[in-house]
Amino acid sequence: MRKPWGRDLFHTTAFRMSMGYTFLVTLAVGVTLGSTYLLTQSIIQGNTDLIIDTELDSLQNQYVRRGIPGVTDEINVRIDSWGRIGAVYMLAGPAFTRLAGNVTNWPFDGAPAERWPEFRIESIEPGQRSVHPVRAGVRRLPNGDWLLVGTDMSQDRRYSRIFQIATLWGMGLSIAVAAVAGFAFSFRLTRRLGDVTETCVRIMTGELGHRLPVGGASDEFDALAVSVNHVLDRLEEQTRTLRATFDSVAHDLRAPLHRLRARMDSVLRLPGLEPGIREPVESSLKEVDRLQRTLATLLQIALAESGAPLASVVSVDLSELAAELVELFEPVARERGQALTGNMEPGVGVLGNRQLLAQLITNLVENALKYVPADGRIEVGVRRLHDGVRLTVSDNGPGMPLEERSRAGQPFARIGQREGSGGGLGLSLVAAIARLHRAQLTLESNDPGLRVVVDFPAART
Repeated sequence: MRKPWGRDLFHTTAFRMSMGYTFLVTLAVGVTLGSTYLLTQSIIQGNTDLIIDTELDSLQNQYVRRGIPGVTDEINVRIDSWGRIGAVYMLAGPAFTRLAGNVTNWPFDGAPAERWPEFRIESIEPGQRSVHPVRAGVRRLPNGDWLLVGTDMSQDRRYSRIFQIATLWGMGLSIAVAAVAGFAFSFRLTRRLGDVTETCVRIMTGELGHRLPVGGASDEFDALAVSVNHVLDRLEEQTRTLRATFDSVAHDLRAPLHRLRARMDSVLRLPGLEPGIREPVESSLKEVDRLQRTLATLLQIALAESGAPLASVVSVDLSELAAELVELFEPVARERGQALTGNMEPGVGVLGNRQLLAQLITNLVENALKYVPADGRIEVGVRRLHDGVRLTVSDNGPGMPLEERSRAGQPFARIGQREGSGGGLGLSLVAAIARLHRAQLTLESNDPGLRVVVDFPAART
């Protein structure tokens, strides 16, 4: 039972639930880390903009106090003092020609439209020339000159990339951990359910002594297993009681039937028995024989379904058995004006009880003979499938309504109001024998008529 569950792990509800929780964890981590990243970026950018705005205000106040010479002197002082921290200054004339600062040329095509424009510049630094991304602010002085203050964003961008990589790694590791945890959870849950399924299958196949495993974790699965095991104990006890009662009733029925048959035999052996008496006795004797056979078959079915193994299990050539029964019933069909034929693939075998399989085919053929009118056709087929064996009995009779097929296999179920419908045990006996052989019984429309399909599992060699 392990292998099927392993193959189907990715299609189980437990796996889907664990993957759903993994997705939710991933979404939560992604939202948290993404929000943190965006908020940090916003704070850094806001601080940069505040610094730039403060510098512009300071230089503009210097212009008010001392004019252009004061602004130029202040820019030179700041370049000398803060050049190493990436500050960018430029004082330009009305035509954007450089008057002072550490920027060689006006970086924009005219006045920028953005409040916080960004550009890349070559900065004049002792011993080197380098290109840096800059975020800046621009203001126009009252005399028409332009004042530009910016900040080198290289270090901020580097921190941003590091933070971005760390965020992605955090999200990736969170997804990996959540996925592994979810897979482990679904595997454990599926394995636990696999143990329960395996035990149930073994119980259904007749091993009534098995019980659901209790893991000792005192969880809901253990509570369920304990409750189900109590139910199984109770059912096993009731089954033993029922089997003992059934055996006693069967014994009480066998003895009177045997005595009745013996008395009928002795009556038939009387000399000079009149035909008016002999014929009813012979007819009754046939019915007693039929009743004994049916009782024996029902006893064996009831015994097997109560948990005992199927008796006399051998490899049965189903093609040969079906051909023999078709040959046996063909004269009866011919007398009724019906055509009974066989279409058997040779050498198709199943594991089972030959007597019960013969009873199954006999009941299906007798039902067809009973309901198919004169000039009707009945065909018995046996063929091999890729995963088993299929037996079919099809006819072109009145068929069976769809709503009545589901209860056709129930004991004593009378289908329709047709004359001679019998006691309602024919198809129920067929269904019971099919269950004993782990076969699937299906009633289909033959359009017209009825097609009974019995699918047997493949015989293991």
